[in-house]
Amino acid sequence: MEGEDQAMTDAPNGFDESRVVIPAPGQEDGVVAANNSMAVDTDESEASSDTDNLTRSMRRRGLLPTGCCYDDRMKLHANADFGPSPHHPEDPRRIEEIMKMFKKGGLVFTGPDSELLNILKDNPTKYMWRIAARPATKQEVCTVHTPRHYDWVQNLSEMSTRDLRVLSHSLDQGRASLYVGGMSYEAALLAAGGCIETCKNVAAGKVKNAFAIIRPPGHHAEYDTPMGFCLFNNVPIGAKVCQNEYPDTCRKILILDWDVHHGNGVQNMFYEDPNILYMSLHVYDNGNFYPGKPDNPMIPDGDIDKVGEGPGQGKNVNIAWPSQGMGDGEYLAAFQKIVMPIAHEFSPDMVIISAGFDAADGDELGGCFVTPPCYAHMTHMLMSLAGGKVAVCLEGGYNLKAISHSALAVARTLMGEPPPQMKIPPINREAAKLLARVQAAQAPYWDCMRPGIIAVQELGEKTSRLHDVIRGYQRQILSEKYAMIPLFIQRDVLYKSFENQVLVTPGLQAKRKIMFIIHDPPELKLMPDIVDNTVDPHNGFILDGVMSYIEWAHKNDFGILDVNIPRYITHTEDIDAYTPRAEEKTLQRQIQDLVCYIWDNYLQLYEVDDLFIVGVGNAYLGVKVLLTNRDCKNRIAGVVNFVTGNLRPVKSETDTELSSWYKHNSLVYVTNDHACWGDADLAKKVLKKRFGGVQRSLQFGLNRMMEAHAKEVYQFISDRVEQGKSGNTTEDEK
Repeated sequence: MEGEDQAMTDAPNGFDESRVVIPAPGQEDGVVAANNSMAVDTDESEASSDTDNLTRSMRRRGLLPTGCCYDDRMKLHANADFGPSPHHPEDPRRIEEIMKMFKKGGLVFTGPDSELLNILKDNPTKYMWRIAARPATKQEVCTVHTPRHYDWVQNLSEMSTRDLRVLSHSLDQGRASLYVGGMSYEAALLAAGGCIETCKNVAAGKVKNAFAIIRPPGHHAEYDTPMGFCLFNNVPIGAKVCQNEYPDTCRKILILDWDVHHGNGVQNMFYEDPNILYMSLHVYDNGNFYPGKPDNPMIPDGDIDKVGEGPGQGKNVNIAWPSQGMGDGEYLAAFQKIVMPIAHEFSPDMVIISAGFDAADGDELGGCFVTPPCYAHMTHMLMSLAGGKVAVCLEGGYNLKAISHSALAVARTLMGEPPPQMKIPPINREAAKLLARVQAAQAPYWDCMRPGIIAVQELGEKTSRLHDVIRGYQRQILSEKYAMIPLFIQRDVLYKSFENQVLVTPGLQAKRKIMFIIHDPPELKLMPDIVDNTVDPHNGFILDGVMSYIEWAHKNDFGILDVNIPRYITHTEDIDAYTPRAEEKTLQRQIQDLVCYIWDNYLQLYEVDDLFIVGVGNAYLGVKVLLTNRDCKNRIAGVVNFVTGNLRPVKSETDTELSSWYKHNSLVYVTNDHACWGDADLAKKVLKKRFGGVQRSLQFGLNRMMEAHAKEVYQFISDRVEQGKSGNTTEDEK
């Protein structure tokens, strides 16, 4: 039955002992079953000199193989509470499918035993070497679990089927999310023991790296309770045993958990341990994704601000995705920006991967889209650490096809195959923001995370955000050149938010021509020092295209109403160095309140002949909200917009002529690299009347557009002023 697992027997490893295999020293019978694969010693106390010499020789020649731990008996952990749909997501077939895929892919030897010695001599790294699983001892399990917890799991083997079904039914509720069966204890011991032996073989240098195909998984199990399909927490047990047995060569361990669920158990076991760096990439969704928030608020969850305590501060890194749907782009960005820089700075002696594959594309429970090539690349990056000592231990993953293909990609990379070439998709914007927040959270503990991160609370009280300083500078310039002053806004909330943001020329109410400019803050260009990332003031530049329009308007006797829309309103209690821009809904509400206030209390009361509105950047949203919330189009002579972001339609259910008026009375310049020009259907759609007089600019960016089209805009405004004087403007045009 080449390429298939044999039926389970009472033999060690669940294989047929009649096969001829390489003896594993330490076994009293002299033989360990291997089932068409090569075996590795697991008991060091009586290791033969021949085997030691072989290992040393292969290590010296750089020919250490990749190990593989698998045992059919771990499939005996099954749900006692079976019903019409017996297949639980944590299906016993998970490990079997992975092993079958390894054999099908040629990673595990399935030929005649007579060829084994020649393979060992000529090409020892051609196949994975089998690491025999064994039951973990109580002493080993209790390095991270309480004796009471061990006894609880052990007691499962003594319960009746009826009691097990009742217990499974009760445990498979809420956060516990667990099933048990008559052989769960035995399988859990094998999973923990398999993890221990895998890690020990890597730590001892008997294999260069290894993959443990084990179940039940472990990373949700707490020190005193099972949870989330997990009975014993395999990886922490393996890590602790290695630290105890190899204190000089395996002191610092990195545990990288890419399971889609947060490994709450691993985190809590090592939350104050300075020698275990736990890094987890998982869906958090504000605590709504499993395992969610603990019932006890004193227990840390998987949010990014949970960084460890005491001597373990900084040794807990949570990359907590805001939602499902993350894929290759997000995971590789997380590795490049967070995982690998911190891991290199930590410099571990060994790496253990808690390899859940439920973030894989096709796993409905995880709802993410990580591909096998991405898993291969992540593995390859981790192999650059700890001299390549990497132990991969299976956690979750519930789509049999996805889990087996993903595991195969990881195993091939462990064996030395280069990761396949792949095209990296663009990163989700919310994920990019999350990574910036993770960097800020970890900056106090890691040098590599500090560039670009500012500890605001340490700067003292006499600090100002740069956008406030820039607006103060603009106010000074506009005051000196054009005597412009702040416009009084009576509403307390609006005034506090937009203090100094609304400037007007004196005697605005008497002007017959007014230019109402609503714009983004000036663009900043900074050139940091490439060594220490500092920015000297002389290496920073402000690009403010609005100033030339204000100068032209002043020379042509326009009253000017200048409104700067900050991307964030500064609050006195702000302590975060990085603050994201305001969300679209928040920005729209603020702009709507402001422009409608200005219209109601000032502009509509003035006897103005020619009112022009200029919208610049995202702030041109103000043009839309004014036109759609106030009946003002007959008072406006023309509109000019410069757009780099969202194109905003202007339409009204109560004024059916508004879109047509907007089309004939506006110039809307859209940057040359706008997404709408890359799609023929979109390009046609934006030419409809509700988007205004759209024109594709040959320029890129706001300031270049404003400079390039200044003469056209001035001519557009001048022509309409002259039309107004001659009385030739029709109601439809005006």
